[in-house]
Amino acid sequence: MKIDLHKITIRKVIVGYKDSAEEGVVAYDGKLDIRPKYQREFVYKEKQRNAVIETIKNSFPLNVMYWMIRDDGGFEVLDGQQRTISIGQYVNGDFSLNDRFFHNLTKEEQDKILDYELMIYFCEGTDKERLDWFRIINVAGEKLTDQEIRNAVYTGPWLSDAKLKFSKSNCTAYLLANDGGQLVGGSPIRQEYLETALSWINDGKIEDYMAKHQHNQNAEELWQYFQEVIAWTRKIFPNYRREMSGVQWGELYNRFKDKKFDSKKLEKEITKLMQDEDVTKKSGIYPYVLTRNEKFLNIRAFTEKQKKRSI
Repeated sequence: MKIDLHKITIRKVIVGYKDSAEEGVVAYDGKLDIRPKYQREFVYKEKQRNAVIETIKNSFPLNVMYWMIRDDGGFEVLDGQQRTISIGQYVNGDFSLNDRFFHNLTKEEQDKILDYELMIYFCEGTDKERLDWFRIINVAGEKLTDQEIRNAVYTGPWLSDAKLKFSKSNCTAYLLANDGGQLVGGSPIRQEYLETALSWINDGKIEDYMAKHQHNQNAEELWQYFQEVIAWTRKIFPNYRREMSGVQWGELYNRFKDKKFDSKKLEKEITKLMQDEDVTKKSGIYPYVLTRNEKFLNIRAFTEKQKKRSI
């Protein structure tokens, strides 16, 4: 991993600052991708945001930031996204501090902020090196989730398409999984839907799948798989219960998709177990009834084969 320290003034960093909400945030004359499309949204609270500006106004040292050098010569913020957005928003006039917006400051006060030097490390390395480094530096402030860290490493056309389907507010994956009752827990914009789908399709080996498909032009395979999981779940368990949001449906689909179950019989068993006070984890009922009925189906299939042989 190659890491070089650079001192860059706020004046230079905020050139071309543009916040397009879920479409992303850019700066540094368009060369810096502060928040890639459909990744995490701004999460700093007012107190944290104001503390960043107070630190700069008082010329106190701000924690170092890390930018990853892209193949095209541009940069992505590896660490420091929330601080950079706080600075951009203040200079852009999006919020005031002590009842004074940036444009209300004197020329001397404005220059003091704009000439403040940010300590930024430029980073280059392999996917594995970047992933390991990102995890090491992600120890303070508003921590990124594991999937947000992976997204910062395995960038490319596949990830961009996957985010469109799994990471946007009210994305297609979210709407599908919530049509008729929530089947998948978590938040799309915190990458939990994408993480869940990736874990299901590759037996928990998320990074392995992302590495193999990083340069694919789209994430159609993952999207088709997710649709099949949801459709199978709705078919086997047509009566929705809130406990279903805590079930790992992809894991059950992978194991039982080729089995034929009687949904009405399963419903009777589930209803009985739901009313049993001794069953404390209600979401565990669903894998239990499938496993139990799978054994019955296997015994029946074996018996039928034996009958055919005897004939």
